[in-house]
This record gives sequence, C-alpha cells and structure tokens, in this order.
Amino acid sequence: MGSAFALQGGAFAQEEEPEVFTDTIVVEGSLRALPVEDVGSVFGFDKDLVETPRSASTISAEQIERFGITDIYGLVAQAPGTFTNSFFGIGGALDIRGTPGEVYFRGVRRLDNPGNYPTPIGASDRIDIVRGPASVIYGPSKTGGYMNFVPKTARVAGGELMTVPEGEITYTGGSWNKSVLSAALTGPGNILGEEFGYHLYAEVEDSGSYYRNMFTEQTILQGAFDKYMSDNLRVEFGFMYHDFYGQQNGGWNRLTQELVDNGTYVTGTAQAVDQNGDGELGRREFDAAGVFNPFGNFVCDPSDVASFGVGPEGMTDACLMNSLPGLALTDVGETTLDRRNVLTGEDDFLENKTLTFYFDSIYENDDGFELISQLFFEGYENENENDYGFSQFHDSWVMEGKLIVKKAFENDLGVFTTQISPSIRYTDFLHGDDFDYEFFHRADLSSPNPYTAQSDRLLSTEGDENYSTYVEGDYINYGLAGLFDLDFEMGLNVILGVRYDYIDAESFNHTARLDPAIIGSDYLPSASDEDDGVSWTASLSYDLPGGVVPYVTASEQSTVVAGQGAEITVDNLAAGTWFSASELLEFGIKGSFFDDRLYTALSVYEQERVDFNAQSITVNQSVKTEGLEAEFRWAATDNLLITGAYTKTEVVNLTGLEEGTLFSFFGAEDLVNVSDPSLFYGAQPIGLLTIPDEDAARRAGIPENIYSLTATYAFDNGLSLSGSVVDVEEVFSGQSQAVELPAYTLVDASASYEYENWLFQATVKNLTDEEYFRANFTELFGSTIVLPEMPRSFQASVVYKF
Repeated sequence: MGSAFALQGGAFAQEEEPEVFTDTIVVEGSLRALPVEDVGSVFGFDKDLVETPRSASTISAEQIERFGITDIYGLVAQAPGTFTNSFFGIGGALDIRGTPGEVYFRGVRRLDNPGNYPTPIGASDRIDIVRGPASVIYGPSKTGGYMNFVPKTARVAGGELMTVPEGEITYTGGSWNKSVLSAALTGPGNILGEEFGYHLYAEVEDSGSYYRNMFTEQTILQGAFDKYMSDNLRVEFGFMYHDFYGQQNGGWNRLTQELVDNGTYVTGTAQAVDQNGDGELGRREFDAAGVFNPFGNFVCDPSDVASFGVGPEGMTDACLMNSLPGLALTDVGETTLDRRNVLTGEDDFLENKTLTFYFDSIYENDDGFELISQLFFEGYENENENDYGFSQFHDSWVMEGKLIVKKAFENDLGVFTTQISPSIRYTDFLHGDDFDYEFFHRADLSSPNPYTAQSDRLLSTEGDENYSTYVEGDYINYGLAGLFDLDFEMGLNVILGVRYDYIDAESFNHTARLDPAIIGSDYLPSASDEDDGVSWTASLSYDLPGGVVPYVTASEQSTVVAGQGAEITVDNLAAGTWFSASELLEFGIKGSFFDDRLYTALSVYEQERVDFNAQSITVNQSVKTEGLEAEFRWAATDNLLITGAYTKTEVVNLTGLEEGTLFSFFGAEDLVNVSDPSLFYGAQPIGLLTIPDEDAARRAGIPENIYSLTATYAFDNGLSLSGSVVDVEEVFSGQSQAVELPAYTLVDASASYEYENWLFQATVKNLTDEEYFRANFTELFGSTIVLPEMPRSFQASVVYKF
C-alpha cells in the first residue's frame, strides 16, 4: 500500500516510498521526516528544507500516525519555535515565535481561525510549519508564521495516477468515551472514457471529554481529484467540509497562586441581580444594580469616572466593603477544586461549519516553463455561546484567484528561476460579539450547578440585540509579486522578491443591534479606507563542502489586522490602524549528513511589527520577538528515527512598551491591597497595567525555553514503539506577571503492531500524569482564568487496509 492513500499508512511498513512528484532520496525508516522532499510552501520554489533559507519544519502523515497525534497541540514535540496558549481550549492555530500563527491550505491563506474550531489534521499528507512572516509570493501575513496543510492526493511517486483502488478504515476509541471512525479510498476513475484520480476521506467523531459539560461531535469530508488533460496540462481540484459542534473551555476562574499550587479555591455565591425573574442576567439588570458596569466605575468612589485606568493597587478591602458592597460573594469558604470543573455550562456551545474548495490548473513543458492558475474559496458560519457572559458569531467567506508564471533558465553558471504572480483576494465578513459584561467569577465552579440566576448571563446571540460589536463589510486585495531564485553552480544561492499590495476596505456597524449604552458621541456608523504597501525579501545561502548550508534572510511583509471572524472594525478603518508590516532578520545554518540520514538546523532571528498601534490584542498582537531555534532529525538505522528540538523565545508587546500601559482584567493577585478576593468576585475590576520597561512588556504564557525529544523504533516483526518528551519552562499566566504557572515535562508514548492487512495501535498521552496549566488570553484575562490541562489518557486504533 502506498502512502498516497494511507490515512495512517506510515506505520504499516517503514519501507514505503514517500508521496513526491520529483526524484528524491528514499531513506528507510525515516517516516518522511527527513527534508529530502521538495517543499514549495516557503518560497514557491522546488527546494527541500536544507536548500531553503528560512526556519521551517515538516511533519509527515507517517509521523502524525506513528506518534498518535490527533490535534495541533501534538505538533509542538515535532517542530521548534511552536507553542500554544489556550484560546479558550480550542486548537485552531499554533502560536509560532510567540504570537498567534496562521493556517494555510495548499499554500493559500485560510480564513482566520485562532479558536473558531479545532483545525483537523487527519487527512493531511504533511504539515509544513514556517516560522516568521510568509514569503511575498503568498500575500500579506502575520508576524509569527504559519502552518501549511498539504492534503493527500490521488497521485503516487513520480506524479502518476494509481492503477487500482485502495483504502482503509480506522476506528479510534479512548478515555472519556472518545469515538472516531474514519475511512479513505484512493484510486483511478473513469467517466465517459475520461480517466482521473481521486482521494476521498471521511471522519465522524462523537466523543466525550475529561471536562464537565463538554463533548465533541464533528464530521469531516474531504476529496481530492487529479485529471491529466494532456501530457503538459493537469488540473487538481478538491474540497473539505468540516462541521464541528462542541464548547469553548474557559478553564478555572477565581485564579490565585494558591489555586495553581494547591488547588485551593474560593467558594461563594454572587449577589442576585435578576430583577425580572427570567433566570438570566441582562445588561440593564447589571446597570440597575449600580456597580457592575465594567468600564470606568471600578474605583473607590464609583462616581469618580476620572479615575478610570487606575492600577490594581488602587483597590483596598475598605474601598470594596464601603463603596462597592454589591461585588462581594456570600457564603464564602474554601475547597479543593476538581480539575474537571471548568467554566463551561450545560447550555454552552460552539458550532462551526466550514467549506473549503480549490481548483488548480498546472501547465508545464520541457523548457522549464510552468503556468499555474489557482482558485480558492473558503467560508464559515460560526456561533458561540458561554453563559458566563460571552457570545459571538461569524458569517464570513473569502475567494482568492492567483496566477503564477514560472520559468527556469539553465546555463553553465547555474539554474535561475523566476516567478511572477498577480493575485486578487476578496474577503466578505459579518461578525458580532458580546463581551462588555464578561463576569467569569460569578460562577462557583465547586458547585454541582455553577450557572444559576445569580451567574447565568443573558447573551446577545440569544435575543439578537445588545451586541458589543456587530459589523459587516468587505475588503479586496490586489497583489503583484515577483520572486527570483538564482542558484549558482558554485554553491551560492540568492533569492530576491518584491510584492505590491493595494487593499480597499469598508465596514459598517449595525447600529440597531448594538447595545445603546455603548454608543457615545464618538460613535462612527461606517468607515472605508484604502492602503497599499510594498513587501520584499532577500536571502543569501551557500552550499559548503560536506553538506553545510549557512544562510541569511531579511524581509519586510505586509499584514492586515483583522479579528477572529476576519473582520476589520469601523474604528480601525477610521483610524488607519488596520494595515501594517513586519520586519525579519534571520541567520541560520543547516546541514544534511551521512547520506542524508541526519538533518540539523540552527537559526537566530529578530522580527517585529513596524507599527505598534496596528494590532488586534486577541489574535494579531504588535510584538517584537528575538529567539533561537534548533532541531535535528536522525534516521540512525533503518529501524530507528530520533528527532530533537530546542526553542528560545523572547516576545515583547510593542504597544504596551511604547504607550507605557496595557488594558487588562484584574485578578486577585493583581489587587495587592485587597486581602479577601471574595469582596470583588461578583464582578470584574479592570484598568490599565503599568508597563515601565521591556521586561514588564514580555508577552506572558510563552515559555522562554522549550526542549523536545522524540524517538520511534520499528522492529522487523511488525511491532513499533514510539515516544516524545516536551520540557516546558515556567511562565506567567498574565501580562501583570502576578501568577506563575509551573514548569512541566509532558511524556507521550505509543505502540503499534502490523499483521497482514491490520494495524493495531495504542497511545498514552501524559504518561506520567503531570499536572500542568496553559495560560489563556494572557494580555486580557491571564490573571483571572487559567486552563488546567488533562491528566493521563489512553487511545487505541484499529486500522484495516484493503
């Protein structure tokens, strides 16, 4: 069975050939982890990672299967420079180089997904992780980097279509009623005498969860089709449909250092404000109580609105008891909180439906000329409700058309390749959310029923009114890029690229659906703006004797500052803070040794946003990052593969550093002059944190040092053993650096056995039952909530191939 159709086929036999379309070296036992395969997702040129002058890694389908990786969190052990804070428990995209990354599909940027739904990885042939902003050929991008998903296709090694159909069926079960059924079928087809190739994949999941009131129901359908129109022309088209239904996970509220260290939780009931008796807390009911308005009145004198923005030290026990008595809990006590008990309520839900479609035409001839036409569409409908006080929806879509003209010239000096690419990308968005009355602490998580009339918020999506944001609009991006690869015979390689982008955007507020209380004198019903920018890249590398390749890359790349639903707000358009750029300077050295059995890479870099005012605090921060990334991959024998990585990351929020303050929710450890946090847990103090220096501006939640090691050994009798270790340094949970999350070491292990047409696999995650935490929305909520991660868990898969 070839890996072109295997959902989890890498574990069936280590001798399987990789799915590539050029002549490559096949290293036995490598699981296609070694960078001998051309990866076009960095610059668009046919180069392997040794030749590519950027820090990047690939994770093959065989690695994903062998190590039992089921979500993007498992990719951290396989690639340096990656980590993920909790986006309310949803694995949409990795944090790369300390800031939220992006997700690409076959080299095209998808709609923003920081936490709209968990990105599926099951039908991927490989996942490329590129660190730093994207190349100019791919258009505006975020600072940190991106994951590029390459789906399986109907072609086998050499680019030919398969001659007979093959497939497999997989069932995976595990802890907390995990239940996943998937199937794949790949082969040749014939309709009215026309031959084509196909790869079909389907996955259905109906799983429980370790956490209270959580589950996952999802359906994934994916198809890829290949058709040769002539010897020189082929078309590739396909789709992916993903229907996800689950919940966000806010983690633990009432956060203190004692809660993290010992599980000690402050219990108590918030004072009732449900005046109309409907069992839910509306915005006006909070207002009528007089002390719950979250913006501007959390000071010792509630009438002193001029004091808005005071630091957390301005509050005292006396202030709270005398001026703000309605914030206090009643029936206060302490208990040890079960890690299962999180902020998810019985009625909470996150539903997302995504449709992705692509159609590519590729013409190439023997003279080094290639013409690629790409059409990409993606749309999603998202709705999210959380009873503690947050709801949102998106109904957005994007369409991109791109033409790439490639030409290779070869002479005695070397091979010189050009790419010219005009493109047009249109994004249409409709987005609403409800966040102005987000009171995490009113729910007592130790209670069997945390959400009562005292803690259950009436959400804007339930009544389709009183939104914090309700915005509709679109933006169109016209781009033209040129990229040149000068590969000299003597070993010198030069890559030069330039891009011009012109973007026209408009946005308007749905005034009738906004909360009237937030519409002030500076309210803008609509805005439009246009902007343009030039991006560029320059790389220099040299292939030294012995397989060592040092390189240097400098670039500047444009970025569109959009929100979680791909929206650009009216205020950002009016202020001109929606379009910016980031700069990168990276030095590195790579090498491939021992007949391409050992790959090593080391890079040091500095990258930063050009304009610190242009940021989305939740999904696209304005940061400066300095760091070091190192990795090795070694096929020591035909049976043994070992990989390792080290990451050093220092991230500074430029907005906080330049302005000297950052807006934040205040937690118990922030209020240094309050000895009893139950005095304010009925609401949520907020204000401005003072950021006096670069150390205070360090982005929380991102470990400065991460180490990882993986190994897998395939015995000759069909048995394989695998394991991974990730060692993570302690971090602060929030920007105020008031609560520290302890360091931890995460160990996963798996074993698989192949017998004839069957594969049996068992995986243990968090083998040592480590208790650890993940920070959540560090800039805003890091001092108020934290996610306790899951204990030891088990999963087992049975695969039948045919």
